[in-house]
Amino acid sequence: MTALGLPHSGAAQSEEPLQPPLSLPQTLRGTVVVPLSERPAVAADTLPELFLVLVACWTAPTGLERLEDVQITARMSLRQDGTLVGPPRITFAAGAPTAGSRNLLVRVTLGAIRRCMPAHITPALGRAIAGRPLALRFIYRGPDR
Repeated sequence: MTALGLPHSGAAQSEEPLQPPLSLPQTLRGTVVVPLSERPAVAADTLPELFLVLVACWTAPTGLERLEDVQITARMSLRQDGTLVGPPRITFAAGAPTAGSRNLLVRVTLGAIRRCMPAHITPALGRAIAGRPLALRFIYRGPDR
């Protein structure tokens, strides 16, 4: 020991194994072809059902109905009661030919998510997903597909 009570540099180190750092919650991912022919009638109890509930309010943006193979991904998190934790964010968009059409696609998608809130989910699903990141990809194939 040194005068300060610290071990010498040659002293044995603790034999406790190092623990790995805590990881961030894994993102729950889903992909849905939009628009849906009808809105889900019952509360979502599974992740596939949840993703259908979240895209149910999406419609093709006026002026962009004729586009084909448009994709946009939104990232969000929900509380136990199905309300949003903060605003959703767009993390990817493809297929819109101009910056203006991309901005319109982003606005329509974020608006659709807000209109579908709170998400109609069961208490069990709410407990399972509360606070976890969700990444939801909307795929619009075009009017004739």
